[in-house]
Amino acid sequence: MRAYQDMVFSTAARLAGNDAQAEDIAQEVFLRAYEHFGQLQTSTAAGGWLKTVTTNLTLNHLSRYRKRWRLFSELQPATADEDSSEPEFGVSPDTLLADLDAQERCRLIDRALRKLPEHQRLPLVLYHFEEHSYEEIATKLGASLAKVKTDIHRARIALLPLLQSVGIAAGNLEN
Repeated sequence: MRAYQDMVFSTAARLAGNDAQAEDIAQEVFLRAYEHFGQLQTSTAAGGWLKTVTTNLTLNHLSRYRKRWRLFSELQPATADEDSSEPEFGVSPDTLLADLDAQERCRLIDRALRKLPEHQRLPLVLYHFEEHSYEEIATKLGASLAKVKTDIHRARIALLPLLQSVGIAAGNLEN
């Protein structure tokens, strides 16, 4: 571990762009290395194996992380030509909290989620944070597939102004 810790961490940090995430990824890499210690102990390719595992785990982490926080990517902004009841977005919704660190983003999202009605919050959390499919959510909640999709869509619409309000309130508390 000591021989490769700097290489593993720096690889993860470069790919993730975040030292805290890189630390978590490096820890996972070394847990995997421990599981394969018998094979790696005498291998001359241990460094290459660690670098490959680090790269793959980081890419997996980033794709899960991006997907998790893209709460609004399926919403389309309303245009002047369309007759739509959906709000027009003054900001790109998926980048609303992009300037915050992960811990602050989680805190603000949790605060906003608590303000959603349960019938919207549950399917939204199961879909975006627990990564269940629409079908799995419908089964778990005993609801139709159409209701689950509608509730998730409406939750996203309701969540945007809530995120903006808790983000503004948090900014006022810090100043």
